[in-house]
Amino acid sequence: MVRPRRTQEQAETQSPTLREPLLPQINSPADLKPLSFDQLRQLAGEIREYVIEVVSQVGGHLGPSLGVVELTLALHRVFDSPRDKIVWDVGHQAYPHKIITGRRDRFPTLRQYQGVSGFVSPAESSHDAFGVAHASTSIAAALGMAAARDLKGDKFHVVTVTGDGAMTGGLAYEALNNAGHAKRDLLVILNDNEMSISPNVGAISQYLTSITANPFYNRIKEEVKSILERVPLGEPVGELVRRVEQNLKNLLVPGALFQALGFSYYGPIDGHDLEGLMAVLGRLKQAHGPILLHVLTKKGKGYAPAEGNACYFHGVSPFDAATGKSPGTDKKGLPSFNEVFADALSDIADRDPQVVAITAAMADGTGLVRFQARHPSRFFDVGIAEAHGVCYAAGLATQGIKPVAAIYSTFLQRAYDQIIHDVGVQNLPVVFCLDRAGLVGADGPTHHGVFDMTYLRAVPNFILSAPQDGDELKDLLVTALSQRDHPFAIRYPKTPCGRYTPGREGRILPIGSWSVLREGEQLCLLAVGAMVENCEKAAAILEGEGRHVGLVNCRFIKPLDRGLLAELRKRYSILVTVEENVINGGFGSAVSEALAATAEAGFPLHHFAVPDRFVTHGSRNELLDEVGLSPARISQRVRALLGVPA
Repeated sequence: MVRPRRTQEQAETQSPTLREPLLPQINSPADLKPLSFDQLRQLAGEIREYVIEVVSQVGGHLGPSLGVVELTLALHRVFDSPRDKIVWDVGHQAYPHKIITGRRDRFPTLRQYQGVSGFVSPAESSHDAFGVAHASTSIAAALGMAAARDLKGDKFHVVTVTGDGAMTGGLAYEALNNAGHAKRDLLVILNDNEMSISPNVGAISQYLTSITANPFYNRIKEEVKSILERVPLGEPVGELVRRVEQNLKNLLVPGALFQALGFSYYGPIDGHDLEGLMAVLGRLKQAHGPILLHVLTKKGKGYAPAEGNACYFHGVSPFDAATGKSPGTDKKGLPSFNEVFADALSDIADRDPQVVAITAAMADGTGLVRFQARHPSRFFDVGIAEAHGVCYAAGLATQGIKPVAAIYSTFLQRAYDQIIHDVGVQNLPVVFCLDRAGLVGADGPTHHGVFDMTYLRAVPNFILSAPQDGDELKDLLVTALSQRDHPFAIRYPKTPCGRYTPGREGRILPIGSWSVLREGEQLCLLAVGAMVENCEKAAAILEGEGRHVGLVNCRFIKPLDRGLLAELRKRYSILVTVEENVINGGFGSAVSEALAATAEAGFPLHHFAVPDRFVTHGSRNELLDEVGLSPARISQRVRALLGVPA
């Protein structure tokens, strides 16, 4: 078990010159109030060590949290959470916040089943003012809180920490525009660490970066500061110099952008200078209206491996804290689905110059860094802007280009209007590759990709598919890019791919076709995607007991293989659909609708799916077992349907 404090024996035998640890004494933000600046700096170091120690053992978002330790301490020292509302964007940055708001001792359970969430969750703590995990939401939520405060005549401060790439998302600017017009008291802290997950892209990111790269502005600023420090000035002269400097800033720095939106702009300031942060926050606490404070931080601050490779340490699996290196993996193991996708797409693009790839700030996560290296001119990272990315793909498709949009299932939700309005209505042949479909594990309910079958199946013109293994993923990708009639979606999980044959040519599959994998008696499992493997294992368990069940690989969710479904209806007395999607509106619903359309509504049909609730975080295997989709649980549920005593 990771411990946030030394043992009593260690404390008694330590050198008298060593300082007593402070972290064990911090149980709430109130415990920060009496600490000196020296003690706060010591505490910042202890928090960093603790975050590194825990994340090295359980994995998590290391770099973002290391970058905001001083900012977090300053916020909780100056403001009074939970009365004052501190709204975090994305949630990647919130580990120090969790540690000092009563979750220190449980922090080693981070992202573990029934442990501390990896993101901000009001269900976990009253200090978590708003639940977040997707980017760019904080300003809108904070403005809503400020409006509610004013409507009720209440008195508290609302602060949002926005950054780690959130400012590449359009929602942030919609909220800034609204907030500037509303003129409510609201403090937006822009945590500018120059990174999101992959490096920030776009004009806004470049605009923000320019502030620290402008030598003229920085030279003048330092000269003005030097003069003010040496020469005793009266108040009127000092105010004049301040206004001259402010006007200079307006010409040369991005403050003009935020001021045009109606914000008072301050910064940039050093996000690792505790005294400076607290002084500025203390002054801004007394100010009124919408304010933006621009804070410069270093992603991975205090841990050399993370500072040197911010992208890798954004979100990381367990690693050796001493070296920053992850344990060696079994090179004989099967590749993941997204590795197969990346290789297959790159191979196809070698032969077809019309194929392009689009991602929304997830080049590493989707595997598209491989495509980028081989085809840089045909790779497009649009930033954390999924809606724009989908519409951009639609525009490409109108001109005969073959766009492949690789987006996590959970993030594609953010582009639903574009899916319908810009792709579906126009029936444009955009290929969607939905990574992290199904239960993703430790990231929890905000990141589970369990809604895509439902929300895509509802859109006319869409083809929706799911491969059972790596070979079939390549086949589906070849199939999708060989047709120009419809939008085509392929969903796959974050797991090893089950089977993959390197060098094998992909083949075009008949759209809407299924395949029978096992013949059985009485009951047949209709499995989708990764559930085919689990059903294979469940069928093997049952076969060992002398019970033979059928199994069909239902690679197409839309359209269904209605011909084979009719045959299965005649052959078996019980059909069971098995899918890693919510039970409402998914594959099971599609089969029910198909049977109802042929007057078969009363046929014994059962659905194994993710239940109608948000599933917690934990390992994928733990969660599959919880929702009844592990091999053991599938076999158990089949026995019950067959009337076998438990």
